[in-house]
Formats: sequence, structure tokens, C-alpha cells
Amino acid sequence: MKYSVLLAALLAVSMTACGQKEEAAPAAEVAGEAAVTAGEAAIEASEAAVEATDEAAPAAAAADEAAAAAGEAASAAGEAATAADAAADAAPAAAPAQ
Repeated sequence: MKYSVLLAALLAVSMTACGQKEEAAPAAEVAGEAAVTAGEAAIEASEAAVEATDEAAPAAAAADEAAAAAGEAASAAGEAATAADAAADAAPAAAPAQ
């Protein structure tokens, strides 16, 4: 008899515990939290992009100056090559060796 009362009590407790349903989180609340998180991430990304742009501007200006200097150097090298060709053409031919 003790066992049947104990078994009945355990059965009653388990049925009560299993009969209660957990409430699911409302979908709108979860979606709202996800939207806030995504918004914060977007703000941080845009701030990082602004900082990167500010830091990249001087580097772009320096690269532009370097490209201009390289162009001037190439032009000067071309002029020097032209002058060397003209000098070679103007030089008298060497006398044949005897």
C-alpha cells in the first residue's frame, strides 16, 4: 500500500509538471531586439567607414603626388634619351684602326 500511494504521488507530481506549458517569447519582441542590435552594428560600421575615409585621404593625396613625380621623372628620362641619341648622331665617326 505504501508503494501505491508513493507511485500515485509521483504520478500526480509528474503530470502536473508536464502539464504546464512554457510561454514562448513573442516574435515581435525578439524581432525588435534583433533590429536594435542590427541598427547599432550599422551605426558602428558607418562610424568606422568615416574614420577610414579620413585616414585614407592623406594617403591618396601622397599617392597622387608620387604619381605626378614619377611622370615628371619619366618625361625627364625620355628627354635625356633623346639628347643622348642626338649626341650619338652628331659625333664624328671613328677612324678605322690600322
